[in-house]
Amino acid sequence: MNIYAERIQNLRALMRSNGWDAAVISGSDPHASEYSAGRWRQVAWLSGFTGEAGDLVVTADHAGLWTDSRFFIQAGLQLEGTGVELHKTRVPGAESISEWLSGRVSTVAVDGLCQTVDSVADLEKAGFTVVDVPDMLSPLWPDRPDVPSTPVMTLSEESAGQSSYDKLTRLRKFLMLNDCDCIFISALDQIAWLLNVRGEDIEYNPYVISYLLVTQSDAMWFVKKEEGSLDPDTEDSFQELEADGISILPYHDVKPALAEFFRSEAPAVFLDFSTLNYSLYQYISESAGEENIVRGVSPVTLWKAVKNDAEIEGMREAFLEDGLAMEKFLYWLDSEVHSGRTVTEREASDKLTALRSEIPGYRGDSFANISAYGPDAALPHYSTPECGSAAILPRGLYLTDSGGQYLFGTTDITRTVPMGECSYLEKEDYTLVLKGMIALARAIFPSGTAGCQLDILARNPLWQNVRNFGHGTGHGVGFYSGVHEGPQDIRQNFNSQPILPGMVTSDEPGIYREGQHGVRHENILLCRELNENAFGSWLCFETLTLCHIDTSAIIRDLMTADEIEWLNGYNRHVFDVLSPRLDEDVTAWLRSKTRPV
Repeated sequence: MNIYAERIQNLRALMRSNGWDAAVISGSDPHASEYSAGRWRQVAWLSGFTGEAGDLVVTADHAGLWTDSRFFIQAGLQLEGTGVELHKTRVPGAESISEWLSGRVSTVAVDGLCQTVDSVADLEKAGFTVVDVPDMLSPLWPDRPDVPSTPVMTLSEESAGQSSYDKLTRLRKFLMLNDCDCIFISALDQIAWLLNVRGEDIEYNPYVISYLLVTQSDAMWFVKKEEGSLDPDTEDSFQELEADGISILPYHDVKPALAEFFRSEAPAVFLDFSTLNYSLYQYISESAGEENIVRGVSPVTLWKAVKNDAEIEGMREAFLEDGLAMEKFLYWLDSEVHSGRTVTEREASDKLTALRSEIPGYRGDSFANISAYGPDAALPHYSTPECGSAAILPRGLYLTDSGGQYLFGTTDITRTVPMGECSYLEKEDYTLVLKGMIALARAIFPSGTAGCQLDILARNPLWQNVRNFGHGTGHGVGFYSGVHEGPQDIRQNFNSQPILPGMVTSDEPGIYREGQHGVRHENILLCRELNENAFGSWLCFETLTLCHIDTSAIIRDLMTADEIEWLNGYNRHVFDVLSPRLDEDVTAWLRSKTRPV
């Protein structure tokens, strides 16, 4: 029997012994993270599906994975032989988990540590009896990883642009204005921003797995994972934070500490149900009393999305250094492939990471490199295999989507690279997607405009040719933080959050033809104030990404004069900024690649 099918059978046995009709397994962790540490990769352990977004539902006679279009092809491949059926989300006629379960079951078990309050509320509203089973899979998972503990570092006020003291003061003013005594925060990106702390507890994300309780007079950080001595850097960081009035407490003591605090103080506590896990919510409501809970959206998400001057300058530096690494990589790839040597997707990925690692301040990749040639690029989130990856040939299209974490910023970039002769369809797709990226980059829009109102700019060239892509057009990018962040985005789904000056957002339309090729062009945009007149305040975008766009695959007749002007101006700017820091061979190559169309 397939190992994943066997694990699902073992879960069914556990369900029968406890009288559960269904089990819902989240792909997240106790902190509502997009990426999880090994301990909470429960969907992957149970089903073999390794995508970042996916929830698993198991009943007595069915196992299903719910995921979106980024992972349809990947899921189809990874679920083969497991008995798990793919349920597509964000497509017409899609059924949510609650809708699918309706009429089939009555009692649903969840690991409440890895389900948000909002997600459990959806199940309860549908009429199910929800049973909270923290660490549900532990009895079936004998070698389950522990909660990770990596060194903790603090960012200086100079690099972060604001001290943790000032950020906590701002948060305390928010609490006062909302008649709250405290706020409990479990989202790791928010904690990292508030305390100016970074770690490596989660791969690709510089976070420290922890919880934070902030009152008007204190801040309690539940972070210590192990007893005993700390590494010197972490000890120094903890001492620095304690000097600022932040108490350092054990991670696993969060429940008894909260119980003692709420029962003795009886405070009004602000909670964000979109990130707080269900198990802790139950504990807090029992200890504090439901009447003392104030529900709302944490203000920290928006505060950290609007970058301050120091963060913006750091991001500019990050994209400059990252652009140099990208150009060195693309020169190497072009030279190696056309020399006749066999270069695989994995070798190319490793080469790019090696070049980034030479940059002072590099702290790792910001996500797993996507290195995909030909048909593999038709998987938007293709996972490049360690062994047996495809060779990159001197024809067709190669797609690389990657990024770096640096002490001064986070990067994300996609380039679709014509490796030689391309078919007309490849060129047409390449050109139409590029037109969409340019249209969004050139946007001028009034203050108050939301990303969903801008999304059409990137899709229109494709729509006019009856083509589309299933993922969002843009996501927020953090400052030495998560490569994906909110609250803003640019996508068709309605999100009323305006794009504000200081927000950093991706611009990445694409097109994917299964079994043929994929195209995606991605630059990162900084929203800036443009001017103010009788018609209101106006905003625009500054492109932060510095890496040329290959013009050899464009169909000139499909592009307007304005688009050509933007493309030539962008490539000229890339050459002018990067060439002084590139060696002679790369500079000569880049000059040829950035000649005006």
